[in-house]
Amino acid sequence: MKRQELEHVTRAAGSVVGVDRILVIGSQSILGSYSEGDLPRETTLSNEADIAFFDDPDGSKATLLDGSIGEQSPFEQTFGYYAQGVSITSAVLPEGWRDRLVPLTNANTGGITAWCLEPHDLCIAKLAAGRSNDVAYCEALIRDGLVDVETLRERLAATDIPDYGRSVGDGLIRRADPSQLDPTQGGSGGRSWVPGHVKADGTRVKGYRRA
Repeated sequence: MKRQELEHVTRAAGSVVGVDRILVIGSQSILGSYSEGDLPRETTLSNEADIAFFDDPDGSKATLLDGSIGEQSPFEQTFGYYAQGVSITSAVLPEGWRDRLVPLTNANTGGITAWCLEPHDLCIAKLAAGRSNDVAYCEALIRDGLVDVETLRERLAATDIPDYGRSVGDGLIRRADPSQLDPTQGGSGGRSWVPGHVKADGTRVKGYRRA
């Protein structure tokens, strides 16, 4: 999914449900912080946007969204992407996540604001789930220097997540931590880890370099 497509989903979701704000809690919430051109391929493969609502105690808004612009709907058949209505409680998130939400709103969202998870909070939710594709997603963001290992470590330690997810997260952080790599041997596949950053000309330096 591209940012423009998430903006379209946002506009459609707000119109269908009759709200002026939504919460994006799945993979595509990264598009609130980065455009697809800045992101590794692993993070933009899905054509689904997980959408929750701040006031939906009985799940009726999520159900309405699914029936209108969800999977196999005319919306998906027309545009090739869709919204998945979910509960705000479906993701395990670190304390303070609401204060770090990233707004996505512009002319293309039609006055609707998509509040997106901050990238580190998104990674915590994915590590809590512990699925292989979620781990690969986080690993790609670390690799490209789009999330910080130390921040992930701090938030993981302060979040109550299932034991399996914590084990998966700890393992990923150890692999990505530059202090755990032998610079004479290189990192994964003959590469050593260095922090990613954006140069003065706007180009992005990746999070690994060849040994």
